[in-house]
Amino acid sequence: MKDNKKFKAGFVSLLLVVSAALGLTGCGSAGDGKDAGFKDTSSITVVSREAGSGTRGAFVELTGVEVKTAEGTKKDMTTEDAIIANKTDVVLTNVAGDPYAIGYISLGSLNDTVKALTVDGVVPGAETVKDGSYPIARPFNIATKGTPSNLAQDFIDFIMSQEGQAIAAESYVSVQDNAAGYQGPKPAGKLVVAGSSSVSPLMEKLIEAYQKVNTAADIELQVSDSTAGMTGVSEGTCDIGMSSRALKDSELAKLTPLTIAIDGICVIVNKANPLTNISGEALKAIYTGTTTTWNSL
Repeated sequence: MKDNKKFKAGFVSLLLVVSAALGLTGCGSAGDGKDAGFKDTSSITVVSREAGSGTRGAFVELTGVEVKTAEGTKKDMTTEDAIIANKTDVVLTNVAGDPYAIGYISLGSLNDTVKALTVDGVVPGAETVKDGSYPIARPFNIATKGTPSNLAQDFIDFIMSQEGQAIAAESYVSVQDNAAGYQGPKPAGKLVVAGSSSVSPLMEKLIEAYQKVNTAADIELQVSDSTAGMTGVSEGTCDIGMSSRALKDSELAKLTPLTIAIDGICVIVNKANPLTNISGEALKAIYTGTTTTWNSL
C-alpha cells in the first residue's frame, strides 16, 4: 500500500511538472509572436530621421506632419515616441529588425531587407516620381559658395553631363534628359564633398565614375546630413555640400544651389507586415502620434 501511495504521489507530481512546463512554453510562443504571426493590435514603432536630415525635412513637409503655427512659423509635429535614426542605413536596420516598425528612406537606398509601401495606390519608382504621380518626392541638391575651384566646377560639369545624368537615372530621376557629353579639362587637385546621407549613394557613384576619367582628382566624401552639408560649405570646411531638400532662405543668402536629380521618399515596413498600401492621411496620423496601432489604419 505504501509503495502504491508513493507511486500515485510521484505520478501526480510528474503531471504537475509537465503541465507547468507546457503552460510556460505556450505563454512564450504567444508572447514572442513567432508562432502567432503578425499581430495588428500591436503598437506601431515609428522610425524617423534626426532634425537636421533633409529627408526628414522633405517628408514632414510633403506629408503634412509639419504645420504652420498661428505666428506663421513651421513646426514639425513628429511624435515624441519616434525612434530617431541619424542615417539611412540605421532606419533600414531598425525597420528590418522590428515587425511593427515603419520608416522612410530615399528611393535609391531601398533594398530587399524591407518592404516599400505604395502611397495612395502609387508605386514608388523613377517613372512615378518623374510623371509626378508619386506624392512624396524631393530634389537632390548640391551647393557651392562663391566661385567654385577649377576642379569643383569640372566635377559639377561631369555630374550634369550625359554621363553623370545617366548615373543619376539608374535609381533616381535625371534633371537633364538631353545633356551633352562630358568634355572637361580634367584638372588635378583635391575636393571635399559633404552632407546628406541620402544623396551620398548617388554621389559615391558619381565620384567613382569621375575619377576614372580624371585620375588626377582626389575627392573625399563625408556623410552626415543636409544641414551639416550646408553649414560645411558655408564655413569652408568642404567644397561642395549635399542636401536632400530645398535650401532654406538663410542658406540661399550665402550659397548657390544646383539640383542634380529628383528622388522619391519610400515608406518602408518590415517584410512580415501584411500591409501593402498606405494613404497620405494615415501616414500623417502615424507620424503625428494620432494612430498608434496597426489595426487602427
